[in-house]
Amino acid sequence: MILPIYIYGQPVLRKVAEDIPLDYPNLKEFIDDMWETLAASEGIGLAAPQVGKAIRVVVIDLDVLSDDMPEYKDYREVFINPHIVQYDETETDAMEEGCLSLPAIHEKVTRPTRIRVQWTDGQLRPHDEWVDGYLARVMQHEFDHLDGKMFVDRITPLRKQLIKSKLKALLQGRYRCGYKTKVSRR
Repeated sequence: MILPIYIYGQPVLRKVAEDIPLDYPNLKEFIDDMWETLAASEGIGLAAPQVGKAIRVVVIDLDVLSDDMPEYKDYREVFINPHIVQYDETETDAMEEGCLSLPAIHEKVTRPTRIRVQWTDGQLRPHDEWVDGYLARVMQHEFDHLDGKMFVDRITPLRKQLIKSKLKALLQGRYRCGYKTKVSRR
């Protein structure tokens, strides 16, 4: 089932998501719905708060980028209870980011290029790995959602001021996108 994407202004996007037990009710069905929603919205990552649940679940599909980034061919992963446990701050990179919860907004965000992450995958296997490159960026972006943060929180105050009218438009439901959404009516 395709779920609506919660748009900037929805309170769930600012909550810190909770770890879940691995026998969480209907977890497999929820993850299947997240995959279907991600595909329908043509995104590369989706966090549970973006579909209204304040739980620590993320899906990432980088296979859609494999023509330009062949190292991500067939890369599709489920992250249950993911946590970034260490940032390697020796090297950072600035890159433009967008977000399904912030349609039509794209800004440069500086992030570390290497992180250490712990999570459980869709087969309920634990992982503790160093991740680098583009995947590390996507993980940081998606895992920020689990901590009640969005990429616009990581841009300079000047850039945030410059997109203030776009953010206000989102709060008012004035935007266009090709997927099902849920707006906060203030």
